[in-house]
This record gives sequence, C-alpha cells and structure tokens, in this order.
Amino acid sequence: MRIETPRLALREMTEGDLAPLRAILQDPVAMAAYEGPFSDAEVRDWLQRMNDSYRAHGFGLWAVILRESGEMIGQCGLTRQRILGEDVLEVGYLFNPAHWHRGYATEAAAACRDHAFGVLGAPTVYAQVRDTNIRSMNVAIRLGMTVRGRFDKRFRGVTMPHLAFAVDSQ
Repeated sequence: MRIETPRLALREMTEGDLAPLRAILQDPVAMAAYEGPFSDAEVRDWLQRMNDSYRAHGFGLWAVILRESGEMIGQCGLTRQRILGEDVLEVGYLFNPAHWHRGYATEAAAACRDHAFGVLGAPTVYAQVRDTNIRSMNVAIRLGMTVRGRFDKRFRGVTMPHLAFAVDSQ
C-alpha cells in the first residue's frame, strides 16, 4: 500500500523504521498527549500492532516519508477505535516535532481521510483528540471535522478527556 501527496509518501512501517519511530515516540514534546515518551519495548509493541493491523484490516498508521529526501518524519493513517460507544474508523497522526508547522500532518491526514472515503467506502471518519492538544484539534478542523462529542480514555493509569471530531463522506 502506498499513498502519495505532492510532498509526501505514506507506506507501511517496517523494522527498518524503528530509529525514526523511536525519534517520534520517545520525544517528550511529541508524546505529551500520551503522558510522556515510550520505552523501547513500547515502541516495538506499537510497531507490532501496526503490522498486525496491516494484515488484519489492510490499513494502520503508515510511515510518512518526505518524497524529496526519503526521510520518515511521522506516522499517519487509519485505525479502528472505540469512540462515543461505537467502533469507528479513525485517522491518526503523530509527527516528529522537527517537522511541525509545515502542513505535513494536514496533508497526510487529508490523504488518509480521502482513502477512507474513496477506497474503503467509509461513511464517516473520526479523529480522537485529547482536549489539551490544540495542534491536533487544528488539524482535525482543517480536515473539515467538527466535534461530535466528548469521552474519556484511560491510558497509563490516567483518565484523559478527549474530543471526538468527525467528518462525513460527501
């Protein structure tokens, strides 16, 4: 699977992506919404879950590659999530802070949203955003999403309020 945008390529992550994946998942700024950086074991588990999702569903969070340089700068893709009491298709995005404020998250997430609608036939795509994560909220808004509700997630022993953003297929 490969999705291309003017500046980016999205593809399945592999073991060869562990170093740039660690750079994201072990960065305290990037991982603030997750209650801090991941351990090496958590990074490996994350990669394994994505590979399991690729096999089970044909999608997951994909490596986001700068087409110009071949550098992995983030991850973005589609996952199955439980939001507002329903099993839904969600677009997720998480980037290395060195590449923030350049529109990459919006560009990649829009391509994933369009893939969900055009290829997977999804009627609605969600984004779950921690209620303190203004940057992610702004990406969801740029995707045409609006808030559909609030819910709590429990992660690492912490209850975290989230907003359920969503957009319907047109």
